[in-house]
Amino acid sequence: MPKFVYDFTEGNKDLKDLLGGKGANLAEMTNLGLPVPPGFTITTEACQHYLEHGTLPEGLEREIDRHLAALEAAMGKRLGQADDPLLVSVRSGAKFSMPGMMETVLNIGLNDESVTGLAAQAGDERFAWDSYRRLIQMFGKTVLDIDGDLFEDAIEAAKERSGAKHDADLGAEDVRGLVDAFKGIIREQAGRDFPTEPREQMKLAMMAVFDSWNADRAILYRRQERIPVDLGTAVNICSMVFGNMDLESGTGVAFTRDPATGQQGVYGDYLQNAQGEDVVAGIRNTVPLTELEQIDKTSYDQLLEIMETLENHYLDMCDIEFTIERGKLWMLQTRVGKRTAAAAFRIATQLLDQGLIDADEAARRVTGDQLAQLMFPRFDQARLDGVTKLTKGMNASPGAAVGKVVFTSPRAVELAAQGEDVILVRRETNPDDLSGMVAAKGVLTSRGGKTSHAAVVARGMGKTCVCGAEELDVDVKAGVFTAPGDVTVREGEVISIDGSSGEVYLGEVPVENSPVVRYFEGELAAADGDELVKAVDRLMSHADERARLKVRANSDNPEDSARARRFGAQGIGLCRTEHMFLGDRRQLVEELILAENAEERQTALDALEPLQKQDFEGIFEAMDGLPVTIRLIDPPLHEFLPDLTELSVKVALAGDDATPQDRRLLEAVNRLHEQNPMLGLRGVRLGLVIPGLFSMQVRAIAEAAAERRRAGGDPKPEIMIPLVGAVQELEAVREEAEQVLAQVREHTGVDVPALIGTMIELPRAALTAGQIAEAAEFFSFGTNDLTQTTWGFSRDDVEAAFFSRYLDLGIFGVSPFETLDREGVGRLIRIATEEGRKTRPGLKLGICGEHGGDPESVHFCHEVGLDYVSCSPFRVPVARLEAGRAVLMASSGYSLA
Repeated sequence: MPKFVYDFTEGNKDLKDLLGGKGANLAEMTNLGLPVPPGFTITTEACQHYLEHGTLPEGLEREIDRHLAALEAAMGKRLGQADDPLLVSVRSGAKFSMPGMMETVLNIGLNDESVTGLAAQAGDERFAWDSYRRLIQMFGKTVLDIDGDLFEDAIEAAKERSGAKHDADLGAEDVRGLVDAFKGIIREQAGRDFPTEPREQMKLAMMAVFDSWNADRAILYRRQERIPVDLGTAVNICSMVFGNMDLESGTGVAFTRDPATGQQGVYGDYLQNAQGEDVVAGIRNTVPLTELEQIDKTSYDQLLEIMETLENHYLDMCDIEFTIERGKLWMLQTRVGKRTAAAAFRIATQLLDQGLIDADEAARRVTGDQLAQLMFPRFDQARLDGVTKLTKGMNASPGAAVGKVVFTSPRAVELAAQGEDVILVRRETNPDDLSGMVAAKGVLTSRGGKTSHAAVVARGMGKTCVCGAEELDVDVKAGVFTAPGDVTVREGEVISIDGSSGEVYLGEVPVENSPVVRYFEGELAAADGDELVKAVDRLMSHADERARLKVRANSDNPEDSARARRFGAQGIGLCRTEHMFLGDRRQLVEELILAENAEERQTALDALEPLQKQDFEGIFEAMDGLPVTIRLIDPPLHEFLPDLTELSVKVALAGDDATPQDRRLLEAVNRLHEQNPMLGLRGVRLGLVIPGLFSMQVRAIAEAAAERRRAGGDPKPEIMIPLVGAVQELEAVREEAEQVLAQVREHTGVDVPALIGTMIELPRAALTAGQIAEAAEFFSFGTNDLTQTTWGFSRDDVEAAFFSRYLDLGIFGVSPFETLDREGVGRLIRIATEEGRKTRPGLKLGICGEHGGDPESVHFCHEVGLDYVSCSPFRVPVARLEAGRAVLMASSGYSLA
């Protein structure tokens, strides 16, 4: 029989796949001899069986009974024992931390009999009944899926009756009354009584954990973080320790370094006379962890020793949850802590300097997505004059976010879907707010600290967050919040929040480039930058040293090319020449299309050629000495012609007064009209059908290169033929291009070698790559069109139409236009790579679709053996970092691909 239950003494931190992150780390702390309450973990394999079959695996309950009996023996009391009850918590714990999973259920084992035993043992009747109240409330909301506001409303009514200001001010009789009220809510809402048999409580909570794996918010979070859907979650059963017994008790969260900035020190929150969920829920404002030294110095000193032990053991910043029960410190959880992008870079270099990790590991610890966050703009401090500052809260997650105020997650999702930028404003967030947090540009709360739900989740997602802005009075139902000075802000008004400083402003605040962008632009030397810029420079330099893949940029003009080079691009991987024909030049393309004879066509080409030459000269100058891949024109003709319906109406309304030009244009549009222009007369087909078009472009490329060579430059042109599906197409264009190159060489007396290759963007091209390589010196995979033609998707049409449904159904884990589809498109790339290089061993290979800047896709390209990736200029640093990490991840036995 498989083993489905592990005691905390049996596991270790390397068993996250089986025991989940929480269970594996509880076992690791137990092994280290740290004070962990005894307990056991039900494995992810049990969850996987339950999710697949709808039933618990055979033997699981007997195994749980054996471990429960052992726990009871160790503790000297039975679960729910009337005179001295053993109580346990039930917590979810997947391999990856998932804020969207089920909330913890505490105090399982309490019922009408055992609550009196707990009161007698604790010598505190109020404490016992409050613990029972918490169990019923958590169980009702989490296990029975009852609206949590019903319980909160009952608490508010009790406080109003007794004149209590806070929950803690309610007396024993008040809390006892809440127990009865909560039981009534469960009876009315769930159609059943609250279960009083302790073992049934534990089983139902365990099954609720399993079911929560497929809850909407868990699915949303997995999609956001690209977590596999088949992992399942473990369940942790842990004996209870109580932070809510008295003022000598409490609960807290600690970080071994600041998760927002990475600075070393003592960071965290503490609450006296509270249970753990009170801290992370943000429903009570905490005190800084440093104040624990005055409250309980013995526990504080012990906690600092444990924090140092854990950081040195995990070799990383750790996130710790702890409880103090009447002066006794207990460790409830640890994990490698989630951090902001800035903290990630700082911590990696700090640990490197401390000798705890090497440079390779430091580079593995940061990601391209984090680097991209550091490149986002920030508020321009020099332009804050006249801007109304509303308040200042805690700088929970950095960034500059501007948007319309919304007070509910559904409203955030609704407005974001309409293209609006929104800021989600709440008293505190909870797991039900996950969809709104994903949709919003930033999150603002009036309660909670840096370890509250809002702060932790926002940091994990890279969202700007300001929390604990206590001066704000947030009225969610009225859709308004009030700031100091009686300033009222209603839903729909714009605010700006600064997650780096915690400041909140009314209206839109101007932004400026971040220091990291200024560093990449060359405006700020690494030596003159702050700790963050220095950290980015060190890790980027190491990634560049380790990388095998080159990184190029997609650029169509000299300005973008120059910026890409400043950002570290090693060439141009895609210069789209059709972009050069937009604006004022579009008229010239119209004349080319309307040409009725060779003479008219040549006149149009002659007008276009000098403009093309000028474009190429500027790009060659910006990329001097580096390769520039120029794709010959690939315009679906409808992009350069008027709309058929609009032109038909215009001509019809004009009648006899319609101009000859409009009539000729309508005739041409009718003649060239296509049902699906993306699969029509474009790419290589256009060059073969319109004589002289490709020759004109090749001549402009060659003459521009010759001019640059005469000026002392070193141009390296590469001519790319688009949309080739058969080698014969490429052979025809190649022959024409070689003739033009020879003519220019003879005419100018300058020899500028130019590689001739093709863009692989059709499945047939990938499948016949061995033949195509006979005529191509390089392949560039156009993954945007290759994805469209492989899936049969028109990207512009389908993303809004049904992609969200496909994501909900699990058909996609992530859009294939965001991250390369390895099984389909990726397999075609593998086939083309292998067969192309069989024919031509020195074949140069790269990709130039938008996937070139996606971290996971970069790792795939490294694994397949491509020579380079090409992406937008702004994404070049991200691709550079990931190109180096791809080598390092593979050498450590792990690859994103």
